[in-house]
Amino acid sequence: MPQPRVMLVVTGDDFGYCSRRNQGIVDCFQAGGISNVSLLVNACAAKEAADLAKRHGIPIGLHANLSEGLPVCRQACTLTNQHGFFRGKMGFRQALEGGQLGMKQVELELRAQVGLFRELTGHLPLHMDGHQHVHVLPGVREVFAEVLADLKIPYTRVPVEPGLHSCTALPAHLQRFYAEVERDALDSIPVFARYGIRWPDVYLGLTTMGQNMSVPNLERALSQALEAGSSSTSASGGASGSSRVTAELMVHPGYPSQPLDGGCGEGPDDFSCSEDRQHELSVLRDPALQALYRREGVQLCSFKDLTPSD
Repeated sequence: MPQPRVMLVVTGDDFGYCSRRNQGIVDCFQAGGISNVSLLVNACAAKEAADLAKRHGIPIGLHANLSEGLPVCRQACTLTNQHGFFRGKMGFRQALEGGQLGMKQVELELRAQVGLFRELTGHLPLHMDGHQHVHVLPGVREVFAEVLADLKIPYTRVPVEPGLHSCTALPAHLQRFYAEVERDALDSIPVFARYGIRWPDVYLGLTTMGQNMSVPNLERALSQALEAGSSSTSASGGASGSSRVTAELMVHPGYPSQPLDGGCGEGPDDFSCSEDRQHELSVLRDPALQALYRREGVQLCSFKDLTPSD
């Protein structure tokens, strides 16, 4: 059998958000649409999600959350609003820019979430990323890297996507936000590398989210991943250890949340209630996508499969 050209981790984010999202993610895994999940430990169905991962043998990592719902650590007052909830995706960023966030509290919250992950799953995560990409923000990335290195969590996510700037399907506000995410991610690379943290050669998922996910768009993204990965000289921490390309595709499949059911303490958001979640589930289970993977030499895997042998 020929060696795969791409080792692709397809990560279903927001595992634990609600029972319907959980079931959709499990169905997607069983259909071969995803190969990995990222758990929100402060979400209302986190325990159910962890139990489902154990039952079905789903590789699971931590989706560290500093922006939505209730904190795990009680000593997180600078990270929350007057109601005790995290400040939101943009609120967190605005508070960070305004110097209102205590980095010691960021550290305590991250460590508390790792501790809860271990309590729920029985092991440390092999990979840890940030909900809404908070882990690459200035100041946060240094604390994040220190926690991963100290706890020996080897892998993270660096959201720099080839083809992002040439994607015409994204509305202007998302183009601006993703450009900021990319800038922060690029600035995070030397920090993560200094702490010995690894990540796949290529990241995908911003241009193929929601209604933008289709088999042709995924084919385009994989083609760009092959081109970028084979020519890359960036420090990926030696994730692949060979000439083949390693990549992570971030996805958000599931059955849409029902109103008042789910979330991280404040109820489900519009993103989780959107029919886009089921659209992604349908595309990821499409036999045409599986045929594309076979044709292009793409092998789905988990982060454990990327670990170079000694």
